[in-house]
Amino acid sequence: MTRPRLPRAGLGGRLPPAGLGVLVLAQICYPLTTGPARAGLTVATVVLGYLLSVGHALLSRGPRAAAALVAVATGGGFAIEALGVATGFPFGSYDYSGELGPKLAGVPLIIPLAWTWMAWPAWLTAARLCPPGVGRVALAAVGLAAWDLFLDPQMVAEGYWVWRDVTPALPGLPGVPVSNYLGWLLFAVLLMAVLRPLAGPVIDHADSRDDPMFALYLWTYLSSILAHAVFLGLPASAVWGAAGMAVAAGPLALALVRERRERRPRRPADATA
Repeated sequence: MTRPRLPRAGLGGRLPPAGLGVLVLAQICYPLTTGPARAGLTVATVVLGYLLSVGHALLSRGPRAAAALVAVATGGGFAIEALGVATGFPFGSYDYSGELGPKLAGVPLIIPLAWTWMAWPAWLTAARLCPPGVGRVALAAVGLAAWDLFLDPQMVAEGYWVWRDVTPALPGLPGVPVSNYLGWLLFAVLLMAVLRPLAGPVIDHADSRDDPMFALYLWTYLSSILAHAVFLGLPASAVWGAAGMAVAAGPLALALVRERRERRPRRPADATA
């Protein structure tokens, strides 16, 4: 059985790191803005993250994987959000404000882009850490859904959407019902289960072309903790998000450190020894 051919790294090997650098700069600017400027920066950041993840899928796995990511995460994300706005299932009853740009069926068009932005690095993280099977899908789903422990309290505090019923809520996060996080987890499981056979091959850890996506996932984790705890005045979501995303981010960081050591050329033994 022949191993699937991967696209050559070439220019594509440099584009994701460049895009990641721009994304990091945009996120650093977020706490420095307010009002419409912050809303505009939020939209721009999501679009940039979306292009970064879809672009990486295209350059590292090919058109089929990129198309699958868009169909499953973007298309599925829009469908589940439209269902949620219309019926309250599976997240609970909520409404979006008009601050995040144009809406379709009550859903700002950037919302499914956000699903896609983080779905890809969460999937690659699970693929690096777990063998094929249920465990990989489960870790990818948790890795994606736990991000909302940061995202939802932050966006609610900005007034980008509002919940009609916020009980029961997690301790310290009174503005967001528990049903929201359970709904995210349910959809994330379905998303990853469908994406699994379509996402392309797992790249061996000796090949560094997935490193920008791992950096994106770890940057999102660490920067969110810092932003919520220090700059945004949301210490409870800093704690909840840190604990939730650590399920995937912690093992990923350890694996990358171990792999970096393995990649390092060994020094020749001292001839006089």
